[in-house]
Amino acid sequence: MEIRIDKNVVEFSPDSDTETKQLEDLWRLIVDCARFNRKMVPIGEYIPSQRNMARFVIEGEISEELPDKFADREGRYVCLTCNKYVVLKQGEQVPICCGKLMEFYD
Repeated sequence: MEIRIDKNVVEFSPDSDTETKQLEDLWRLIVDCARFNRKMVPIGEYIPSQRNMARFVIEGEISEELPDKFADREGRYVCLTCNKYVVLKQGEQVPICCGKLMEFYD
């Protein structure tokens, strides 16, 4: 994983499919568009000569798990927060966007 720092912006670029999946999991754990984002806070010290690993704890409220929902009819489902939409067929799983289930839009 490549890490680039530009002033107070940090970029992570995964080098493999496994790292891409891990970064996506981290993103989903930290980012909650509907409420407050969580933050990573360092634990202890980073001493490369002793143990080349940095540890962080993720602070903040965890959103409650949303139930699985399936489209009861074919049509457009929209996120009322960011206005993204998807077209689903009856029986397909309704996606989560911005921390909520997308809603049917007629």
